[in-house]
Amino acid sequence: MKRSVLLIISIGIGVSFVVLLLLQSQYTGMMVKMRKDQFDESVKRSLDQASHDLERNETFNYLEGIVSNYVEALVEIDDDNHNAHTTKVLGNPTLLGVQHFDSISTMPRLSLGLNQRSSFAVSTQQFQMAVRNAYLYQKNILDEVIYSILYSASENSFEERVNPKLLDACMRQALEQNGITLPFHFVITTSDGREVYRCTDYDEKGSEYSYTQTLFRNDPANNMGVVKVHFPGRNKYVLGVARLMAPAMVFTLVLFVTFMFTIYLFVRQRKINEMKNDFVNNMTHEFKTPIASLSLAAQMLADDSVKKTPAMYDNLGKVIDTETKRLRYQVEKVLQMSLYDHDNIALKPVELNADELIENIVGTSFALKVERLGGMIDAQLEAENPNIYFDELHFTNVISTLLDNAVKYRRESEPIHVLLHSWNHSGKYHLSIQDNGIGIKREDLKRIFVKFYRVHTGNQHNVKGFGLGLAYVKNMIRQHKGSIKVESEWGQGTTFTITLPILKS
Repeated sequence: MKRSVLLIISIGIGVSFVVLLLLQSQYTGMMVKMRKDQFDESVKRSLDQASHDLERNETFNYLEGIVSNYVEALVEIDDDNHNAHTTKVLGNPTLLGVQHFDSISTMPRLSLGLNQRSSFAVSTQQFQMAVRNAYLYQKNILDEVIYSILYSASENSFEERVNPKLLDACMRQALEQNGITLPFHFVITTSDGREVYRCTDYDEKGSEYSYTQTLFRNDPANNMGVVKVHFPGRNKYVLGVARLMAPAMVFTLVLFVTFMFTIYLFVRQRKINEMKNDFVNNMTHEFKTPIASLSLAAQMLADDSVKKTPAMYDNLGKVIDTETKRLRYQVEKVLQMSLYDHDNIALKPVELNADELIENIVGTSFALKVERLGGMIDAQLEAENPNIYFDELHFTNVISTLLDNAVKYRRESEPIHVLLHSWNHSGKYHLSIQDNGIGIKREDLKRIFVKFYRVHTGNQHNVKGFGLGLAYVKNMIRQHKGSIKVESEWGQGTTFTITLPILKS
């Protein structure tokens, strides 16, 4: 019950962390998008304003030139003291650059010649009055004149009309007014794509996302132009808003990782405790048998009512010796694993003929054991160079452990069959030990070499052991610079393959 509650609480906390991270990331994405849209809108508004300022400046300069021409004409009138010339200037369309200014002669005549020595200020005032009266009496004609003046400004080519320095200044001013102070680069082209100007410090960085603005939008298509602007620091500026959320996300992520790591350690510790408890139980059962045998033998020797014969003494001595060795072997097996964990075991590697040693192991004990169970053991030792550098005692223990497992975890429904096969490949000695036993489930394969871990085998779980055998095997092979792998299918058998370096002949 407690385990289920703890599991539910852990899942709930984990899901909460994940949801919190998702919400934070979603909120950050929304902030970045808003910052990007705001930046795009500000740039577009700034470019539109800069284009408008450029066009207004061109019109202003053009009208300023017309006024300048007229002022020069007034000065000339004042100097020459010639009234008729004034009338000609006012009615001459070529001086003013328009075609419909003849009608100004129909305006009420303001005689400039009545005071031929009048000041320049009086003449200017008279011109202003004339223009105002013209606007009041002939507004439509004056509008036509103004439109004609503005249209005549576009008669020059685009290259002559555009002023890159002025455009640059207009864009900078407009961008600053909209709160953008990032450096930018721009290119000016004609409407057909021909490049007219490129800023001196032009850099392609950031040009994959550029902003385009049409220049002289109300002019004929062949007199229009385009300015393309890009900001090298745009992405950094847009993503800068994410810095506000970064500490919170990092802190949440650290908490989530810490929580998951704590849960992992807790689960792992529970498994270790379960394996240790299983180990203690198995060790108790393993020790009970030899202790019971020794206790029984001691009782028989101490019981005077039992008649002892030399044969009985001999038999009891063999029992005591056998069970003592068995008990000592189990104790040493446990103690040695502690040393193996710290690589403190004293190894005495020597040159061995692995195939010959395997034949001795198979022939002395395991062949008879397998035959008694109605099975067979087959050794196909075909390595051309079986010479390895290994501790003889531990190599014997490794092979014996693997063969012993093949016998322990056999299938009762079929006779046991064990196949040993050796060969050379890529300068290595390979040995496979294959059986037709109960096999190992997929989820257990990656844990069978863990100390204290024992595979649950259903009805066969009554097989005694500490869960140390395969851990010992892997440790020994690793210390001799070799490797071991296992392949198994539940209900079909298991194959262990050992790879060791060979001695060069």
